[in-house]
Amino acid sequence: MKRSDDSEREKRRKRRRLLQELGEQRIPFLSPTDPGFQQLWDASYSGLALRQAGALPEGLHERVQSALTTLRRRGCLLRDLVRVRDRDVFTAVSRALVGQPGCTYRYLDTRLFTIPWHCEEDEGQTQTGGPGEKACCDPDLRSACKALWELNQFFCTDIQQYKNARGLKRKHSESENSGSQEVSKEESGSEKAEKDQMLEEKGERLEKEERKEGEEDSDSGQGCSHSSPSQPSPSSPVHFNITLINYMDPTSMTQLKEEPYYGMGKMAVGWHHDENLVPLSPVAVYSYSCPGETKSEVGKAAEEKEGKTSNEGKKEDEEGASRVKEEAGGDEGTSKEEAEKEKTCWRVGLKVAWDIHTPGLALPLQSGDCYYMTDDLNRTHQHCVLAGDTARFSSTHRVAQCSTGTLEYIQKRCSEALENIHTDPETGTKSLRSLLPATLQHIEDIHNEVEFEWLRQYWFQGRRYARFCSWWSKPMEGLETDWKEMERMTQLLLAVVEDENSVQENRRDMAETLLNALTDRQQHRQTWRDRCQSSLAQTLPPEEAPVDRPHWSSDDPDMPLSFDLSDIISRVESLLWRM
Repeated sequence: MKRSDDSEREKRRKRRRLLQELGEQRIPFLSPTDPGFQQLWDASYSGLALRQAGALPEGLHERVQSALTTLRRRGCLLRDLVRVRDRDVFTAVSRALVGQPGCTYRYLDTRLFTIPWHCEEDEGQTQTGGPGEKACCDPDLRSACKALWELNQFFCTDIQQYKNARGLKRKHSESENSGSQEVSKEESGSEKAEKDQMLEEKGERLEKEERKEGEEDSDSGQGCSHSSPSQPSPSSPVHFNITLINYMDPTSMTQLKEEPYYGMGKMAVGWHHDENLVPLSPVAVYSYSCPGETKSEVGKAAEEKEGKTSNEGKKEDEEGASRVKEEAGGDEGTSKEEAEKEKTCWRVGLKVAWDIHTPGLALPLQSGDCYYMTDDLNRTHQHCVLAGDTARFSSTHRVAQCSTGTLEYIQKRCSEALENIHTDPETGTKSLRSLLPATLQHIEDIHNEVEFEWLRQYWFQGRRYARFCSWWSKPMEGLETDWKEMERMTQLLLAVVEDENSVQENRRDMAETLLNALTDRQQHRQTWRDRCQSSLAQTLPPEEAPVDRPHWSSDDPDMPLSFDLSDIISRVESLLWRM
């Protein structure tokens, strides 16, 4: 969903206000070598949890790191051409989406289509034509995706155990606090009421700002949902349904943006909230630092083209928490050498959203480390990724909000629309069952959704993955067939509207509904044509270049309406003037 102009202006206003207030100063931030680091973590970043590399099951590191290298070697990790403030830009990181078959993830006007992870429960869905047909990926890629599914399973189990242990500890702490509060109340009734009111207003203000922010950074791998599902219970099981794989070699980048508020260093991914997630769902990230690969090592992988770029815990169970805290902040007299070494590591930076008073946090990540963002951390805080000296993969596991982003969803929508077309069994003549404006509007909305949220998104860059995985090929053919039938339905509606002998009482309403749909469609088609022909799109090799599809000539006998709708729009406008 396209961000609103008001939201974008509000974000820019907030950034200007913060930077003006700061002037030449920088907000302080703490690293593990700084005094008070652990206290800050506990007080202001308690939703962050670190799992050091040694916590993962034996052998899993090797399988996951081999999988990530395979995706890179095969050329599956590609820079996305995304939309930021009405401009096309390349992401600084190369990425791919792996997850449940039929899922997608939308960010910055870009829909990513999953390469399915080949787990046992989805095995019947990973054939190109259903069970019994050939697999959609070759054995090499299947093995890589399955290893990422194994990592996903570990995260689902481990983060649930972490949440349960943390919940028990919190309950114990609350029960102790409530006992002491009964004995001594330091705040008067009026003071407490005033304080509660202030906290409530602050919470409402924060929530309002979060809704307005949308996408904070063009490279964050975030997106916008069309609906807001109910929040999960803290005790409900965690089921990550996708992982966004990212790769970046900082030595190959011509420039990286400096972190502007704290002076933390070069950013690989700018400040952002992860979007398009089920509210309050956790995020789990696996970090793998490795030597950069040369072009000869990449082999057949597509070379990344130069262009504009856009910058995108502690363990609370007994054993993990003590180990992390001791290593992260126990020795406050750490040598300067260790502090310098921290700066060469990849780090995750965190800050309280739109707050210049709370110090930031910079957490170094060794290769194989994982971190979790739990509770409401992703909503109330922002995070960035600070570049280290070596190349790095990350596998970011999420509970994506998929109510409008699955193949099953859009297929059901198509079925809804096609229910309104009737075919005479004797003559084969087609007609519309209902001419109610509300029904017609619903169908034209689905028509536009299929074309611009699925077909054009896929042919713009989603089809790049057909070289490696054929899973989406047949479903997209089916969606295009349904879309063509909707084009015919629009033609039938046009014929009714232009029939001067029609006795339909709501003919004007029908004409207005049609005009709005056609005007919107014409505008979006031109936008997608411009994107496909942009200077940056032209720099891509043929196998990665955007395709302007669906597109057809005006004399195509298979298409009921022309691609350019200008003449039809003029006819409907003239008709409305005469009514």
